[in-house]
Amino acid sequence: MIGIDKIIARFPGTRVEEGAALPTLVAPPGEYRALAGFLRDDEGARFDYLACMTGVDGGEWLGVVLLLESTTSGERVYLQTGTTDRERPLLPTVSDLWETANLNEREVYDYFGIRFAGHPDTRRLFLRNDWVGYPLRKDYDADALVNPVRLESDETPDDTRSWREDGGEEAHALFDDEEYVVNIGPQHPATHGVLRFRVALEGEIVKKVDVHCGYIHRGIEKMCESLTYPQMLPMTDRLDYLAAHQHRHALCLCVEEALQMEVPERVKYIRTIMDELNRLSSHLLFWSTLCMDLGALTAFFYGFRDREKVLDIMEETTGGRLIQHYNVIGGVTDDIHPNLARRVKEFIKYLPPMLKEYDEVFTGNVIARERMTGVGVLSRADAISYGVTGPSGRASGWACDVRKRRPYGVYDKVDFKEIVHEEGDSFHRYLTRVEEITESLRILEQLVDNVPPGEFAVKTKPVIKLPEGRYFKSVEGSRGEFGVYIESRGEKTPYRLKFRSTSFPLVSVVPLLARGSKIADLIAIGGTLDYIVPDVDR
Repeated sequence: MIGIDKIIARFPGTRVEEGAALPTLVAPPGEYRALAGFLRDDEGARFDYLACMTGVDGGEWLGVVLLLESTTSGERVYLQTGTTDRERPLLPTVSDLWETANLNEREVYDYFGIRFAGHPDTRRLFLRNDWVGYPLRKDYDADALVNPVRLESDETPDDTRSWREDGGEEAHALFDDEEYVVNIGPQHPATHGVLRFRVALEGEIVKKVDVHCGYIHRGIEKMCESLTYPQMLPMTDRLDYLAAHQHRHALCLCVEEALQMEVPERVKYIRTIMDELNRLSSHLLFWSTLCMDLGALTAFFYGFRDREKVLDIMEETTGGRLIQHYNVIGGVTDDIHPNLARRVKEFIKYLPPMLKEYDEVFTGNVIARERMTGVGVLSRADAISYGVTGPSGRASGWACDVRKRRPYGVYDKVDFKEIVHEEGDSFHRYLTRVEEITESLRILEQLVDNVPPGEFAVKTKPVIKLPEGRYFKSVEGSRGEFGVYIESRGEKTPYRLKFRSTSFPLVSVVPLLARGSKIADLIAIGGTLDYIVPDVDR
């Protein structure tokens, strides 16, 4: 357990925020970096997983809130710091403690203008380099015509930017003059969306990858600050559109927990069933597109054929196929269709023989094995440091399934195996997802005939106001841990809302995995990470 008294004695400038759901440490900038290192390394803490980093405009201060977790004990703590200098805000970096902080701090700089001393590369990440202002600040005027729609291409800087502790700025060359740099994306079929990699090559060998995001950025978190909680629900469906039901589930759980609202048992069963159908459809699409990326076009059609069957089952109840407007605060929009149980049981019998065919066509194929085995190896320690959760994290030996660690719905009432492999390469990221398809079928088989009677929703007020405080809830999305952070000041709209993306960490780890591999391996690595670009950009 974290020793609060020990921390306060060692860091006298740090205070504990009263009344918070989790222990919340508020540190001055001068103690923030040292305290973060202490929390990560101290034997009594070992908060080795940075689950979420959120930039916040507190009015008089600008800062960040870190949600830290111990992968051994499961204990969580908030760490907050900020500066009152709104003109040139400067905070210490923690990117050397947790690798996932690298892109997260760039995101905070992009939206809040906070510079991180010691960060190796504080360039804009999502917005254009000529963007004026910082959109998530409370004093940002979105109506001012300082950022008109520009049709010309954005200039791509060739230098990194960094700040020293004294506030001085430094620039370093991103690529050497003799390096051969090519673009992969933003218009490339194997990036699965408008994502751009600048890749330095030596022959066919990848020397360096520079990630460029933001091509499909829509300002969803900014929009949510002016929306009521029910109005925010459709935004989650448009992040990872292959996990739309799961993401909306997370937002509903976060609001319901803040309100201390108890939903009927029937709702929990229905939501869990829909989550697993959503996972099946996502993993089947993963299999299809990866096969296509690696040249197996026949397999692509097999996977799409079977995914259509799952979408048909979901559509009959929810009315949606890709976008799922089904979960609402307090329940679901409609009761399950009378055909649901029959059709799910038919699919449970249908799919296992098809999975054997998948193995014959692709899993056991010598070319597929050669393309993936030993390629893009991610260690368990790096998976934790980069925040790579979901099947990609479990393929590296990290048992990080939220359904097991922090059960929600009725996952604590079903028997299923958490698929974990130790090898951490592209093949085992692939294999983890294929094996999880079988486990989703097991979960559905245990639930579909046991949905209890009762209401499918509870009545809620048309205007919902969360009690003042900060709230975080996460679910196991198709690609990993999807979290919702809400900071409420007791109003009908959130003061700050942050979506903990499942795909953002997956993209951040590409430069590590691709370095030293061939350019063809980059396609296999990206395909087996299975990131979804709208979820990255938000």
